[in-house]
Amino acid sequence: MGARILLHVNYVEQGQTIEEMCAFAARLGCDGIEFRRERKNVPETREQYLDSIARAYDRFRLREASFGYPAVDLMQPDPAARRKEIEDYAAFIEMAVKRLPVRVLNAFTGPLMNPDKSIPYSDYTKHGSFTATDDHYAWAAEGYRELGRVGQELGVRFAFETHMCYLHDVPASTRKLLDMIAHPAVGANLDYVNIFCIPGQPSLEETVAMLSDRIYDVHLKNTCRLDSGGFLRCVGLGDGEVNNRELLRLLKRCGYDGPLCIEAPRPGDREWFGRQDMAYLRTILADLGY
Repeated sequence: MGARILLHVNYVEQGQTIEEMCAFAARLGCDGIEFRRERKNVPETREQYLDSIARAYDRFRLREASFGYPAVDLMQPDPAARRKEIEDYAAFIEMAVKRLPVRVLNAFTGPLMNPDKSIPYSDYTKHGSFTATDDHYAWAAEGYRELGRVGQELGVRFAFETHMCYLHDVPASTRKLLDMIAHPAVGANLDYVNIFCIPGQPSLEETVAMLSDRIYDVHLKNTCRLDSGGFLRCVGLGDGEVNNRELLRLLKRCGYDGPLCIEAPRPGDREWFGRQDMAYLRTILADLGY
């Protein structure tokens, strides 16, 4: 398979304009960018935001766009609030598809935090699916069955990012949710580093096997444990404890044909990190015969 490579927007959120973001992605040889659904502290309408991206995409001849956080918050008990979230998200998707080459959207069901406010965010086994009820799964499944139909009509797919403090934080809960939704337009975004940060989770090989038929997107980053204890810090794509070479080998073996999105969730000169991470990724892709 030929790899489609996306640059996560967090490489270029240090004051860069949209045109500068797209110019950087093009210089790296990426196919496009995974943007956020909105920019904070920027006075613009949704239409203005998407139009500015579309202009830059045309100028730099980028071929694929994606959008991630924030998606919909379906963890709200109020049916009217969930309905509003679904309708607003569907309207955004329709606007984006009209302007940009969108194929896969990085999806979420809304944060799910333990009601005990004394529990820190970093205690991941006390939030997300670990505190979920049957209602939480039912609300998410109902919402994404409807969004799946919207996506199918518009030619886009949704991929739940495996992310701590969400219903789809670990492989088992993500698989459960996908099976409940049972719609071909809804799958998983495999971010194994996020899974790796949660104690007691399956190996890389086990995770890919559990989700392989529904992996529609992949986030690539890396992390390592600090010598002083169990805390983790983000590092370069080839510098951490997660074997991204093995991940790509497993994905190739199962016939994965979606995008590979590199991420830089660490402080510092992220444009430099982008160059380093792309060099590592290109080397692996060549070694594995992509």
